[in-house]
Parts: sequence; structure tokens; C-alpha cells
Amino acid sequence: MWYRPAMLKWLASLVLTCKGWRVDPHVPVTSRYVLIAAPHTSNWDLFYLLAMSWVLGLKISWMGKHTLFREPMGWVMRRFGGIPIRRHRSENLVEQMARVFDESQSLVLTVPAEGTRSYVPHWKSGFYHIARRADVPIVPAYLDYAKKRGGLGPEIILTDNIREDMDEIRAFYADAKGKYPECFGEILLKEEF
Repeated sequence: MWYRPAMLKWLASLVLTCKGWRVDPHVPVTSRYVLIAAPHTSNWDLFYLLAMSWVLGLKISWMGKHTLFREPMGWVMRRFGGIPIRRHRSENLVEQMARVFDESQSLVLTVPAEGTRSYVPHWKSGFYHIARRADVPIVPAYLDYAKKRGGLGPEIILTDNIREDMDEIRAFYADAKGKYPECFGEILLKEEF
């Protein structure tokens, strides 16, 4: 193996400290969940999320636009948990990811709920439907650039009431500020309209 988890943890901790970031130490007890990555307003978000996951000792998988996986860096993206997604194809992403959960005893699937770094009037609901279909909790992760702090929130066990579930998620992100706050849209799913 060309890297060691202890080395990554040390390096990530050093970089975050030098950049002035602090990591909340909370880690969920469960080993299978959908991790919401928000606010997602900058290309730096992935870097900080990965660094924080290494500090916390988490192995995360994350979905990213397929163009991130082109050579020469595609192998690095995959090595660090990347799963290429082709958004322009009509593939049932929810079922694909639910099957991955069905086949895994341990999986932290990171989903950027906004689906883009640009402003969108509502979140994409894939993270919610993947968690429902796979019968796993949602854990919100945050990067607050204003406070230079990031971490993971509590496990959210989904109910049959999407509005109440989303109210819990909205409350968690109420104070989080992305690198470009104007790009962070309302935390709302189309299913709530």
C-alpha cells in the first residue's frame, strides 16, 4: 500500500491545523449511513471533507461527477473513495447505491445533497431516497468556513414524514456557512412542495 491511515491522519491533522480548521470529534456508532456533505459551494469542500474524515479515522465513499475521474488523477480519486456518477444518463442511482449498501457491512456513502457547487433553489432528494431504500440513517456533515470548523452531526433515523425529517436536517445546518454563502440554496426537497 502506498499510504498508511496513520500517516494520512497525521498529515491531514497538520494541514487542517495550519489552515486554522478544527474538527468536531463526534463519530457515529453505526458503520452504515448516508453522509450529507453540505454546504457544498467550493471545490475545496472535498479536500476538507477528506482531510476531516482521515482525522476522524473514517473511510468514506463519495459520489462525484464522472469528469473528476479522468486521467491523470482518476486513479487517485477512486483510491480515496470516489465513485464516478454520470448524471446525464438515465440510470437508477438510488437503486444502484442501495444495492451497494445491501452488499456492504460497512459503508459511509457521502452525497452532496445540492448536487452542484452553484446555487440551486432546492436540494436533490437522492440522499434521502438512498437512505430510505437501504434502511440506513442519515448523518449530516458540515464545513463552516466562517468558523473554520467541520464535523459530523447525529444520526437521523428517517420516519414516514419527509417534512419532519427535513426539519431536523434544516435545524442542523441553520448556522453553517459555506465558502461562498450566496451559493448555498434553501434546504428543501421537491417532495416537500
